[in-house]
Amino acid sequence: MEFNERSAYPHPNDFKVMRPEYLEQEDGFFLATITITPFKVSGKSSSMPGARRAALYEAEKTYRSYHPSYRTTNPYPAEFIDNEAVNWKRLSPMQREKFGDYIFMSNDGAEDDEDYADIEQMLMWDVRPEPSAD
Repeated sequence: MEFNERSAYPHPNDFKVMRPEYLEQEDGFFLATITITPFKVSGKSSSMPGARRAALYEAEKTYRSYHPSYRTTNPYPAEFIDNEAVNWKRLSPMQREKFGDYIFMSNDGAEDDEDYADIEQMLMWDVRPEPSAD
């Protein structure tokens, strides 16, 4: 017997087809708001496309709060280099509890250049993997 969870909250894919409303904020960031009445999700980023991606990630997180069995999609690969030549690597589940989702370091690999960020911060910074030359 198949079990389908139902709720009044729209599926995250429903937000993907909606056009966001953008608001440029005083700090130079953009806020994207996607509305499926009466539900609304918002995301903030340094670019309009990044703000949309952040809002869609918020839609997934909110949907998961209604449906705990739903697994959110990580918008980033496990390891990648972004368009500013910064190396990013996803941390183990135990490390994520303490530090965040990813460790990042400059290409020169110096240990003092290491830092940590969670997915929300990465979306706010509009981190994007460099397209591969495959």
